[in-house]
Amino acid sequence: MSKITLFLTLSFLNILTSTPYMPLPIKLLDNFHTIKSTTSRLHGWISLNGDYVWEDDGIVLDAEKEAKRVTDKAEEMEVERNKALVPPKLRSGEFKPKQSLGQNFLTDQNTINRIVNSFSKDATRSTSSITGLVELGPGPGALTQLLISKYGTENFRCIEIDQRSVELLNKQYPELDVRHMDVLQVDYPGMKREINGEGGEGLAVIGNLPYYITSQILFALADASHQDAIRSATVTMQWEVGERLVANLSTKAYGILSVVFQIYAETRMHFKIPPTVFYPKPKVDSGLVGLSFVGQEVLRRRLCGVRPRDLRMVLTKTFQQRRKCVRNSLKKLLLEELDGDAEKVQSVLNAQPQLPAAVAKLASEGDAFAKVQRLPEDWAAKRPEEINPAQFIELTRLVYGDELEEGGGVGSGYELGGKVWRKLKHGT
Repeated sequence: MSKITLFLTLSFLNILTSTPYMPLPIKLLDNFHTIKSTTSRLHGWISLNGDYVWEDDGIVLDAEKEAKRVTDKAEEMEVERNKALVPPKLRSGEFKPKQSLGQNFLTDQNTINRIVNSFSKDATRSTSSITGLVELGPGPGALTQLLISKYGTENFRCIEIDQRSVELLNKQYPELDVRHMDVLQVDYPGMKREINGEGGEGLAVIGNLPYYITSQILFALADASHQDAIRSATVTMQWEVGERLVANLSTKAYGILSVVFQIYAETRMHFKIPPTVFYPKPKVDSGLVGLSFVGQEVLRRRLCGVRPRDLRMVLTKTFQQRRKCVRNSLKKLLLEELDGDAEKVQSVLNAQPQLPAAVAKLASEGDAFAKVQRLPEDWAAKRPEEINPAQFIELTRLVYGDELEEGGGVGSGYELGGKVWRKLKHGT
């Protein structure tokens, strides 16, 4: 009697008698079955492509588990390839981090790997390749070396204010373009044209940002997105600042950053970063945030004629007094805009806003942003943290009007502005 026949006979008797039974080793089936997918189960038996075998932990039961195994193996191989890459080891006293520049250098290779992997995902969500890469504040090059190994140096730019870092990176990577300048003064549209040409793809930004200027760096990126100069940004920042970017309505963290970047980008918090992976160790947790900018065309559709500069003014006035209702925080602004006409101010505050035809059409077609853009009837009694980002656009329209074209178009002809969110002293 063959091994297979004996195995099947004993198994069949076991089902009939319901007596405890230990199956023969799965090795008996090595030359009999090719395991690809599970189709059904019956009393402990598994049908694999029409053949029944006894269930065993050693069998791959479905394609999903097999796919996970392949993915896990690929990640293990990636880790092995990166083991040769270790954060720069600097001799004591050679390169002391400057507190004045907010320097906290990454020292853990696993964290570095995770940051670069997240960057790759953010930068390729809307396209298959990265044609322009900018690293902000590379320091001694913890992220830089891994980025070079993955993407090369041809379309790679580093922005660094510390002359010591510039010299170190120039020595280690002489073919790399390292710019000695303030990250707040970068001309992103000009850099995009330099790398990708006038109509080329936007830049993918990565950086371990100094805590004290994080917001201003982010606002500079938002301004650059008006000209499609920035495609994505994957950046570290203080955990609490990252929470503001992704905050939900009616939470303490919800504020100006939440509104702006949930209009301008798809935001995600990748993971928390402990102080122990930095030198020196900061006193707070950090987070890695990913921003995939929606681009000029989608942004125009969302704003639908509302000027970003006017939106900034409304956000500033309302969140400066976030405990007050919108009626009270906007009253002074309306008096200024309406030349002190109290009657007109009152008519605006009592108005029941109507969505422009273009926005209503988008909402009817299922546009997720347009569907939540209508202000509630009691909008004037709401606090700012109770108004969602899309509704702030309609609130701005009530105060300032818009530049919609005749016939209810989406205002594609008006300028979004060059320097809106960043400070006047930052950049060109």
